[in-house]
Amino acid sequence: MSAMFRSLRIFNYRLWTIGAIVSNTGAWMQRTAQDWIVLTELTDHDAAALGFTMALQFGPLLLLMPVAGIIADRFDRRIVLLWTQFSQFVLALGLGLLVISGHAQLWHVYVFALLLGIATAIDAPARQAFVSELVSDKDLPNAVALNSMSFQSARLIGPAIAGVLVAVIGSGPVFLVNAASFAGVLASLWFIRRSQLYPVAKLGRAKGQIRDGLRYVRNRPDILIVLVMVFLVGTFGFNFPVFISTMATAEFGKGAAEFGLLSSMMAVGAIVGSLMAARRERARLGVVIIGSAFFGFACLLAALAPSYWTFGAALTIVGVFSLTMMTTANAYVQTSTTPIMRGRVMALYLAIFAGGTPIGAPIVGWAANELGARWALGIGALSGLLAAAAAVAWLVYSRGMRVGRVPERRFRLRLRFPPEPTPDEARELATQEIAIVETTTRRIS
Repeated sequence: MSAMFRSLRIFNYRLWTIGAIVSNTGAWMQRTAQDWIVLTELTDHDAAALGFTMALQFGPLLLLMPVAGIIADRFDRRIVLLWTQFSQFVLALGLGLLVISGHAQLWHVYVFALLLGIATAIDAPARQAFVSELVSDKDLPNAVALNSMSFQSARLIGPAIAGVLVAVIGSGPVFLVNAASFAGVLASLWFIRRSQLYPVAKLGRAKGQIRDGLRYVRNRPDILIVLVMVFLVGTFGFNFPVFISTMATAEFGKGAAEFGLLSSMMAVGAIVGSLMAARRERARLGVVIIGSAFFGFACLLAALAPSYWTFGAALTIVGVFSLTMMTTANAYVQTSTTPIMRGRVMALYLAIFAGGTPIGAPIVGWAANELGARWALGIGALSGLLAAAAAVAWLVYSRGMRVGRVPERRFRLRLRFPPEPTPDEARELATQEIAIVETTTRRIS
């Protein structure tokens, strides 16, 4: 058990985790309240409007990816995070005051979602890369997994509290609680012991740095296939506000409290998935593929659920495999990327993960409106299965993976992966990566 939580022995990481779970709890409360007022107070259960809100909130992550990655690699990530977290505090406070005063309209929510998306776009790659400065490379996979666990713990607590508060006192106070919760992460960033950080070399000003990041990824086909999988699942599968809200209201006729409970039930599974990832010594591509396939099957199970409670149980399974896949994918990309490239590569990763939402959320919202919530969930199921199939096809094509029959069991199949590279092959791969990094270093100097 101690190995599972080994990163928490480090003071800076422990402080960061405490602040993050407080802030993330407030953020999930706001997301639940925002989804609810768009769906029930500002529209008449319009899933497309909810999808458009999500598109505005996540679209900037795609558009600002190149700039955000450079900011994460060039500037002090702690200072960047102080500014972005403070900006999100101001936005939560402003929207909360609008809702409480009774002046909130749908276009107000659109504007605040867009501004929050801009702040989040700059915040996300810096926040992801900052974790690597809190712990050593040896502890990084564990730290990434625990980071996801703290995020999902907040997802467990936040929607449940928000559902109760919305039902009892209305949506407005929920936004103010989120504003107050930013004190946690701001305090942790302020009191972190800078002498105990693991800083990386900062990028100087030079031309072509964005292209260098793209070139690095282009020369890493293993990272490319992970990004393809993340795009498919993140774009069409991770539209849980649309799935859960429309299933809760349109299919099962439930209210705000039950809506929040469903999100918490999924978060229980997500915490289990994060803990499973935290136990692993290293992130493996095979785990990403298996997690994607089982995510697809779990979404299909949820789409076929006959009742509210069976749907909630299926969401728990969805939570397990969604976090198994995404946490392992995140850790794989971070740990296999050269530190000086990490900010730009993580910006690309996050842009592909969340930036696909402006494409997927309106499509899924339209499907929920026109075809029904169960068909929308079917799109999510298909995304996970297609992502796994694409990765397996790449392995067959590029690495010589074969499907073989186990002799003693006539109809059982197994996947045989090619052997590990020889020392000469490993040195050749390392030489290629060093050449890419040296090109970047020359540009910096």
